Order: sequence, then structure tokens, then C-alpha cells
Amino acid sequence: MYSEKVMDHFRNPRNVGEIKDPDGVGTVGNPVCGDLMTIHIKVKDNTISEIKFKTFGCGAALATSSMITELAKGKSLEDALKITRKDVADNLGGLPPIKMHCSNLAADALHEAVKDYQKKQEENRNG
Repeated sequence: MYSEKVMDHFRNPRNVGEIKDPDGVGTVGNPVCGDLMTIHIKVKDNTISEIKFKTFGCGAALATSSMITELAKGKSLEDALKITRKDVADNLGGLPPIKMHCSNLAADALHEAVKDYQKKQEENRNG
């Protein structure tokens, strides 16, 4: 049912946890399945220098959270915003159709964290 990559990220998730004083935080949830993801980012020179996640949900939700952190780490904010739901699923070797919503959450949580950072930067510039 799940690819080897999904199982690997489920059994050995990367970048789990929280960042103290994050530059951006994105939290998304799916009330239908009960999955909840939060992604914390640190930004240096317009690049995601550190990224961590906390996820409450199924194995696919955990795997997609882990994968999105791997895809986004070291990327510019612009490139991070270009990471799609399909990118997450493809990099995991695919997901069963019933679990595709999990990759949607992972990409959405990343995008929310970047937008949160950008909003804070704008507020700092405008006083």
C-alpha cells in the first residue's frame, strides 16, 4: 500500500520538533481526517536555514511532513513556495489516493510558515 520511501519517512522522520523563536510558523489541519501539522522555519539570507515539524495524524501525514522539510531545507523562500502537493507525493514514490490529502497538508503548512515569516518582515518594515 505504501512505498518504501513513505515507510522510511514514517519510521525515521527527519526534522521532528520545534524551533525556539522561529521566524515563521504554519499550522494546518484537516477536520475530516483529524490530521494537524505545524511547521517552524528559521530564515537566513532569504533561505530556509532550519525547518522542523510537529504532526498529529496518520503515518502518511508523518511521512509527508518529514518529506516537506527535506524538500524545503536550504531553499530560497521563493523556491519553497513553489513546492507543490504533487512534489511531496512524487518524492515519496506516490501515496494511495485516499491519503493524497496528507501531502496537501504538508505543502500548505510550509507555505503558511513562509507567509507568516513574510508578514512579520512586512510588519517590521512598516513599524
